[in-house]
Amino acid sequence: MGRTQARGRSGRRRGAPDTRGEILAAARAEFGERGYDGATMRGIARAAAVDPALVHHYFGTKEKLFLAAMEIPFDPVIISERIADTTSTMGIGERAIRTFLGVWGDPVGRAPILAMLRSAMRHEAAATLLRQFITRVVLGRVLVAFESMPDGALRAEAMVSHLVGLAIVRYVVKLEPIASVSDEELIALVAPVLQRYFDGGLPPSPG
Repeated sequence: MGRTQARGRSGRRRGAPDTRGEILAAARAEFGERGYDGATMRGIARAAAVDPALVHHYFGTKEKLFLAAMEIPFDPVIISERIADTTSTMGIGERAIRTFLGVWGDPVGRAPILAMLRSAMRHEAAATLLRQFITRVVLGRVLVAFESMPDGALRAEAMVSHLVGLAIVRYVVKLEPIASVSDEELIALVAPVLQRYFDGGLPPSPG
């Protein structure tokens, strides 16, 4: 009887070997269905049949849980700090392409990103997760540096779109000679184009 009472007092499920995986699976489903803003730690815990405290124990914050669910192999805070300079856009084109190639140059880190891109090209749910990652995690931080710049959001999105397209051509489709050209050659080619997104003026809107 004492054992029964002790078991009954347990207020949450103890961590099991597969609990973390179950939380991640629930998180992917919740983020895919409700979006980043709509998904909650409590809702993910409910879907995984665990106590919300256990979700916080494993992952800390919703963003960290999102990154783990997406299997992102890098810290977006470090990436955004390397790209964005809050005082000037000078040199951002080269910083962006060098940072981008540095991330993709790691074969271990490249694998989950490739899987994410390939999946996004075939499945709407995966495309939704990728879109949320780009807008919430990547652009959300980079845009802070350009929030006072005219059309800053449009310019930053153009840069990120260029880099995503480059990733698909170089690492997924493997179109030659882009696929095998050296990093330095690619930097020399692409950096001025990315810089142009920030240095050039935009045409006035019609009407």
